[in-house]
Amino acid sequence: MLMVCALVLGLSTGMTANAAPGRMSFSPGASGAGDPYFPDMGNGGYDVSHYDIRLAFNPKTKAISATTTILAKATQNLSRFDLDFQGPLKITKLSVDGRAAAFTRRGAQELVITPRQGLWRGSAFVVSVTYAGVPQKIDDPALGLSGWVATKDGAVALNQPIGAATYYPVNDTTDDKATYSQTITVPTGLTVLANGEPGPTTKHGGYTTFRWHMSQPMASELAMIAIGKYNVTRAVTATGIPNITAIGRSVDTKPGQGRVFNRTTAQIVQWEASMYGRYPFSSTGGIIADVGVDYALETQSRPVYDQRTSEVDGDLLAHELGHQWFGDSLTPVHWSDIWLNEGFATYSEWLYQEKFNGIPVQQSFAETYADEKDWSGKVADPGRDHIFDDLVYNRGAMTLQALRLKIGDRAFFQVLRQWPTTHRYGNVSTQTFIRFVERLTHRDLGAFFHTWLYRPGKPTL
Repeated sequence: MLMVCALVLGLSTGMTANAAPGRMSFSPGASGAGDPYFPDMGNGGYDVSHYDIRLAFNPKTKAISATTTILAKATQNLSRFDLDFQGPLKITKLSVDGRAAAFTRRGAQELVITPRQGLWRGSAFVVSVTYAGVPQKIDDPALGLSGWVATKDGAVALNQPIGAATYYPVNDTTDDKATYSQTITVPTGLTVLANGEPGPTTKHGGYTTFRWHMSQPMASELAMIAIGKYNVTRAVTATGIPNITAIGRSVDTKPGQGRVFNRTTAQIVQWEASMYGRYPFSSTGGIIADVGVDYALETQSRPVYDQRTSEVDGDLLAHELGHQWFGDSLTPVHWSDIWLNEGFATYSEWLYQEKFNGIPVQQSFAETYADEKDWSGKVADPGRDHIFDDLVYNRGAMTLQALRLKIGDRAFFQVLRQWPTTHRYGNVSTQTFIRFVERLTHRDLGAFFHTWLYRPGKPTL
């Protein structure tokens, strides 16, 4: 990582220093990424390629001390730019391309950085931020808990939709994906899990350092760290994908639950890959932890389940692991399109029920259609405070089953496979999906999608 930073640093500094002088203007990057639901989230003027998070955690004080290094490229001539960074963490050092840069905190989450020299469009640059303090979780009245959540024996970071900036400076928008390296040091006896694959674990002076790397692009809302006392099970799937699962010791109360959890995870990943195409990441797994957030989250490659082991059943695993294709590999540009995540993941539950419990998908559809009480919202534009409502999950899944009945099984299962394959690691929208289906089927489906996705009210079957 240091070699990469040095290389990028030399490239960036050279491009800035050697650029021809003249009247070329520099301007600030935007302080938001343009999401109408979260206008302050994300930033403009640059694109991040990699985050290197090096963090030490003190379980007694719940404090962290960290340095986050960001590799990015300017997409305009930048006079200054913003990162998202919120809460009480105090910055002690900040540099751009190895040179101290001016910075200020503005509003709830803006970290405004002014480098010594303007950054030319197309130039690579490196930002390094050193900081410390006790991270504070976000408790949003409509969206619940997110960010850095302290637990009895450590902490768990769950970032959807607005929590990443509670513990590292970030371009916190769904459409600026990057690779990640996370190096976490804790007192020996605690375990650290994160996205991707583990690197070497080292011990020194009563502390253990864990290293994790996510080599496929990841949205910040899908990054994860879990620190605590865990029983870890390691295996591989039938196709050789490393499968790392963990259960917090406080909830691992049944003999053999770790092996069952690991085996079921592998089986569902294998089964979903048979429908959705090659599994998109280099490892899989899951974490069961006593976090107290009352939800499970599709953190990339390794979902986190805030459940006791008896409650983490096949349905839930099918949902969160289905997200690895729909929501993680394919990520909506804007939060209004979250049905592309949750509708497909809920449909994965219905397919699981049909495959393993003998309940036809059409029966799940019919029961949901009959039981749904609120049809007032728009699936593809539910509103900021409703992105996690049943409307998005259930009516999203019903839309897919209605589409299946409309275009037939052959075309529908081509959609399930080709949609995530065609747009692998990218960002998508509802309109992108509609155009994709229409091209694949050679049919005008505008009226159908308008009825199911954009028009409030109960569709007529």
